[in-house]
Amino acid sequence: MSFAHYHQGMARGGGVGQLLLCGLLCSSSLLPAGAGGRGQPPPTPCQAPLQWEGRTVAYDHSSGRNTRAAVSYDGPNQRLRVLEERKGLIPCKKFFEYIFLYKDAVMFQIEQVTKLCSKIALTEPWDPYDIPDNSTYEDQYYIGGPGDEIMVQEWSDRKPARKFESWVGVYTVKDCYPVQETYTKNYSVTTSTRFFDIQLGITDPSVFTPPSTCQQAQPRKMKDEYFWSW
Repeated sequence: MSFAHYHQGMARGGGVGQLLLCGLLCSSSLLPAGAGGRGQPPPTPCQAPLQWEGRTVAYDHSSGRNTRAAVSYDGPNQRLRVLEERKGLIPCKKFFEYIFLYKDAVMFQIEQVTKLCSKIALTEPWDPYDIPDNSTYEDQYYIGGPGDEIMVQEWSDRKPARKFESWVGVYTVKDCYPVQETYTKNYSVTTSTRFFDIQLGITDPSVFTPPSTCQQAQPRKMKDEYFWSW
């Protein structure tokens, strides 16, 4: 499943949820041969990479906002670093770095310009970017077209006793890289996250170390906009 806690704080909402969810889960008619068809054993979840760096775009379906970020993911140590990316000039917009240390149950939020720091307790358990063993296989298909395509599988947390799912994950078949994860709530899509430019390993482990300004961290989360007084 995806690292839900970051996206719950950054991007969750409704909107075109029903339409997107149907597009993700109602397209199983194009199942390639050998993908769990008649006489074939059902697919089993692949093992996603445990440590990687890459980029993500999280789309909030309620606000219509895309949050772009560079991500360092350390599964064995339950750590995640998210660095929001600046794409053009956005007036009054703050950009943050987030360091999630789940073994210490703490998250650091660092404002990129001033380096002001907030230290916030994490109350949710670690939720890795992977496909849980008890996931339900939904579909297998190609992304792209002839000569430039990649095969992916789609999984969800749907169970026979429940018609709708709260999580859908798309992962590559060859190396089990995350491609897209979608969360739903109350039958509407809340967050869609796309993954790209993934590289295995962590080039600089120090990105998980909070800066010195976090020694005097405030105990509340900072807002992402400046409010001016006239």
